[in-house]
Amino acid sequence: MSKSILCAVDINRPEEEKEVLITAAKLAKMDGAQLDVITVVPDYGNSVVGAYFQDHEVEGAKAKAGELLKDLTTVALGDQQNADIRHVVAMGTVYEEVLRAAKLGSSDLIVIGAHSPDFKDYLLGPNAARVVRHSACSVYVVRH
Repeated sequence: MSKSILCAVDINRPEEEKEVLITAAKLAKMDGAQLDVITVVPDYGNSVVGAYFQDHEVEGAKAKAGELLKDLTTVALGDQQNADIRHVVAMGTVYEEVLRAAKLGSSDLIVIGAHSPDFKDYLLGPNAARVVRHSACSVYVVRH
């Protein structure tokens, strides 16, 4: 029985992620668990690209990501259910931030979507596979 479920979504793929959110909400409702929803903004701070971003632009990107995350959860689950969700916007590498949030939130289950793998995914491993491989809790993968 789960007490806390973390649902990881990509706000750039709202149609595909709707199914992931609905599945996570159903699982949370079944167990009476807290549902947390996370999205991760890439961290360009230490890269060559990062040199072109100022701090206020990074904070603006995080704020916009937060708005899009709340909009996505509202569209997928409705206003009433969205009010009970904890929304998390992290910055960094997707799988590392999802694992960190799961640990900090004492999540019993992570729900994450997975697209059909490309050839490059077999060589590098997609985020869902890395979360599954390194998670200390159970992971429910929703196929698109």
